[in-house]
Amino acid sequence: MGHRLLWTPGLSIVTDKARVGILISGRGSNMQSLVAAAREKDYPAKIVTVISNRPDAPGLAWAAAKKIPTVALDHKAFRSRDAFESELQKALDAAHVEIIALAGFMRLMTAGFVARWQDRMINIHPSLLPSFKGLHTHESALAAGVRIAGCTVHFVRHEMDAGPIIAQAAVPVLSTDTPVSLANRVLEAEHALYPEALRLVAAGRARVEHDKVVISEDVNQSVPLFSPAFNK
Repeated sequence: MGHRLLWTPGLSIVTDKARVGILISGRGSNMQSLVAAAREKDYPAKIVTVISNRPDAPGLAWAAAKKIPTVALDHKAFRSRDAFESELQKALDAAHVEIIALAGFMRLMTAGFVARWQDRMINIHPSLLPSFKGLHTHESALAAGVRIAGCTVHFVRHEMDAGPIIAQAAVPVLSTDTPVSLANRVLEAEHALYPEALRLVAAGRARVEHDKVVISEDVNQSVPLFSPAFNK
């Protein structure tokens, strides 16, 4: 990625890693996968803060134990969504965040906040978008009878679970699946997918053109996933 000059009022930092702030609302299992990836010497991002809208989120304690600066901003303590986001922006500015990674952050952002972080805020969703947006994705997938499910990392837009798709991972749906068993299989894929998607964004290899993501040095994987698998 090369050295970049990060400038904010009163501070200039020369860095070769993108500064990432992770937003969570719960245990933050995807946060943990990002933190683990960022420990790699050649990983192009550094996790500089973890912020939660729920002070009792288990993920905050986990991050603090890993010596990552944490911030608790109880959304219930603010009179409006704008007021909450104003404090959130202050916390992001204080950590000199360049990229936001949502990892189970259960708050919808205002259009103004999303616009401020246009193409610098990413999210992971437990379905193959644009299918099965919103909550209860695994129940919806099973009800629809799909044979392949998965997860998606995308740039955030104001509309829920919308925005240019950065990366996706697919998993088979089994005839014996329940929402819980499917969720566990998809979550395992999420933990592998999210760090690689952030790697692309932090390294400048995933860029948005005409509201679609173009990836430099794209690799075509020729092996398809069949579900059910064929017997040979």
